[in-house]
Amino acid sequence: MSESKKRLLLVDASSYLFRAFHAIRELRSPAGEPTNAIFGVVNMLRKLKQDYPSDYIAAVFDPKGKTFRDEIYPDYKANRQAMPEDLAAQVEPLFETIRALGWPLVIVEGVEADDVIGTLARHAESVHGWDTLISTGDKDLTQLVSPCITWMNTMSNEVLDPKGVEEKFGVPPERIIDYLALMGDAVDNVPGVDKVGPKTAAKLIQEYGSLEGVMAHAGEVKGVVGENLRKALDWLPTGRTLLTVKTDVHLPFEIESLVQGEPDKAKLAALYERFGFRGMREALLKGEGEKASPLPLAGEGSGVRVESEAAAFIATRHYETILDEAGLERWIAKLDAAELSCFDTETTSLDPMAAQLVGLSFCVQAGEACYVPLAHRYPGAPDQLDREAVLERLKPWFESAERRKVGQNAKYDRHVLANHGVTVRGVVHDTLLASYVLESHQRHDMDSLAMRHLGAKTILYEEVAGKGASSICFDQVSVERATEYSAEDSDVTFQLHGALWPQIEADAKLRHIYADIEVPVSGVLLAMERNGVLIDSALLATQGNELGGKMMELERRAHELAGQPFNLASPKQLGEILFGQLKLTPVKKTPSGAPSTDEEVLEKLALDHPLPKALLEHRALSKLKSTYTDKLPRMVNPRTGRVHTNYAQAVAVTGRLSSTDPNLQNIPVRTAEGRRIREAFIAPPGSRIVSADYSQIELRIMAHLSGDASLVQAFAAGEDIHRHTASEVFGVTPAEVTSEQRRYAKVINFGLIYGMSAFGLAGNLGIERAAAQSYMDRYFQRYPGVAAYMERTRNEARDRGYVETVFGRRLWLPDIASANQSRRQGAERQAINAPMQGTAADLIKLAMIAVQGWIEAERLATRLIMQVHDELVLEVPEAELERVKPQVEKLMTGVAELAVPLVVEAGVGENWEKAH
Repeated sequence: MSESKKRLLLVDASSYLFRAFHAIRELRSPAGEPTNAIFGVVNMLRKLKQDYPSDYIAAVFDPKGKTFRDEIYPDYKANRQAMPEDLAAQVEPLFETIRALGWPLVIVEGVEADDVIGTLARHAESVHGWDTLISTGDKDLTQLVSPCITWMNTMSNEVLDPKGVEEKFGVPPERIIDYLALMGDAVDNVPGVDKVGPKTAAKLIQEYGSLEGVMAHAGEVKGVVGENLRKALDWLPTGRTLLTVKTDVHLPFEIESLVQGEPDKAKLAALYERFGFRGMREALLKGEGEKASPLPLAGEGSGVRVESEAAAFIATRHYETILDEAGLERWIAKLDAAELSCFDTETTSLDPMAAQLVGLSFCVQAGEACYVPLAHRYPGAPDQLDREAVLERLKPWFESAERRKVGQNAKYDRHVLANHGVTVRGVVHDTLLASYVLESHQRHDMDSLAMRHLGAKTILYEEVAGKGASSICFDQVSVERATEYSAEDSDVTFQLHGALWPQIEADAKLRHIYADIEVPVSGVLLAMERNGVLIDSALLATQGNELGGKMMELERRAHELAGQPFNLASPKQLGEILFGQLKLTPVKKTPSGAPSTDEEVLEKLALDHPLPKALLEHRALSKLKSTYTDKLPRMVNPRTGRVHTNYAQAVAVTGRLSSTDPNLQNIPVRTAEGRRIREAFIAPPGSRIVSADYSQIELRIMAHLSGDASLVQAFAAGEDIHRHTASEVFGVTPAEVTSEQRRYAKVINFGLIYGMSAFGLAGNLGIERAAAQSYMDRYFQRYPGVAAYMERTRNEARDRGYVETVFGRRLWLPDIASANQSRRQGAERQAINAPMQGTAADLIKLAMIAVQGWIEAERLATRLIMQVHDELVLEVPEAELERVKPQVEKLMTGVAELAVPLVVEAGVGENWEKAH
């Protein structure tokens, strides 16, 4: 664009309204109003004005109701769903805010925003000779691009002039309409030519010049595309008309009126206060109203955000490729001198135990990073430094605890370097974990974090290495592209630390969760994952054969009950048997409208007929066989002879760990077959398995949180808590409690801490709802502290948007102020249980840190090998057993002091099942 000409900035605000709503989830005001779309659009407008000063500006929105396109084609946009309730509620407050910002807000009845933008842009070009910048996410508007009109997507930082349009789409701007007509537009429900995508559409236009040329030569186009093209000939002119942006709309205002007015600061301050946009409000009052805010952090909008602005993403970067020893030495000097450095690895695999190093990147200050390629092996790749020599030279820095380091999911990078004999120490920060502590309900991958906290779009892995069948290993990526990608990763991670750490540091409780629990436990998980667990593959094979035999017998039984053979894995055939032949009553339907045969349905049907029960048993055995007896032996690492799971730290919002590849936390223990699988987790000769488990931990945490005198006293006295509850609820002495009453009390105890309703309790106990309600009423009469805790917690959750564990972990509840009753009630149930689950998660992590720290300090051969729910599993040499078992119990019970005693039950055996 020319610097001397005037500029018109047009914002396709309708497209940004929807994109902001879906990109920034669950942001609410102190009063519970949804504000995510408002925040996103307002922030984008402020940033646009800051980055692209213009003489004339406008935010253009679609009007309500139909337009001329609906008259041409009644099904235009017919597949669009109604605007979500939470988005519709934000439209008028957003309009009010945009006007207060001083932006001209344009809505023309009966005319889509695209046509208003097209008319204004062409008028600015032809009548005034102005430059126009169109900010949008809609590719349809690229048809307007000209030497004076530029298309820009601020979400992806993509800017297109005429040459850029042709490079991106394969056709010039004046042929975009033809290109779109051939493809159609699924979003607006405009059909095109079936099976014609972007590449085919561009190729046809390149070959025949225009849509008219393609239509005239339709008989020459071969194959399925030709057949479909000929079928669409009558429709294509209409499709092109629908997709053509009008540029001659009569507008009820003059273009010269689109000048920005003075912001109404008093109005804006009141609106920002109402929405809970503290950062924006403070910037406004400080006179920084034109400065764009970082995207929202956890709690923005609920009045509880820790006030700290995110670092601005550095636009000026210096990324260096290191190909010689002099460059390496220069960067080692920088790393040694830096107070904090970021490092990242590029590898051959996502499997941390198998990944081999391809390259390393480092950053010591924002905007300055390097990439050290070590094993790129494509034809023409430049000479690279020897990998082993580089690692030997960097080993003192990596292994120094004094050299403070930050990473993004650094556990993976530490695994990779350990595969090469390097033990990384000094990782004091991890941006994945920082994000998890601040906003557990959000996404924590680096690309999402960069967009959320730095307002920056990063290079995606698939943009570098491809995806799916066409993807390549990173060692085939060019060194130049690898430098751009990997150096950016280190740079962005370094800057994310600068944005996230100040917020954590400012809150003592969050700092404790992050610095004393999450970061240290990451190192423990690294050790556990590398330790792995020994399994008896032969035993699993035997169990698999036995399960297969039982499955065949159940299949025979199911065929007998159905009166005919059928495929037990076919929902269609199963539905025909259950609801067609046996005339059982459907419980619910699938999205396609067919009666559902899922597990929940079969459990209800099993109460009335033996076939669903047989099917459930078959499914359970099939899952055991496919997931464990057949799969685990194939997952044994050939190098170590062990199975190595991965413990994901930043998945469950409660703080619990998640085990994957394989999942060792979901082995069912309520069936004999499930328990037998644990027999295959064995100790090597000369060692034993020790299993140490917190007893009734969540009920103990409930007693602590509620302070209920009866519960606290029962635990303090070491009573059987379920017998105690049965005594209270049924009005009998503990000695008179029957086994059935104790079973009921156990369901009540655990059900209520999960927020179970009387309806749910009745279903679990198989009793009438009125009886279940009477049990609940009696429970709360006997334990008034629990009832008070639940009410208090629900109120706090509604006020703050989150609840806390005993140690201060924040557990966010995005639906706590939802207008949807079922979602809101679900969040209220979560509010009651989350502090107990979260506190239990904190306790087991503290226990892991304490136990691993003791093992290392004492230099024992004992290994911590698994963490499953409230249980730690260790592999202990027999010579250390007498010392380890009591010390583990002591360490686990001593990690925290609650109002009731922590109790740990530890067992010993040659396999996990016998130890448990």
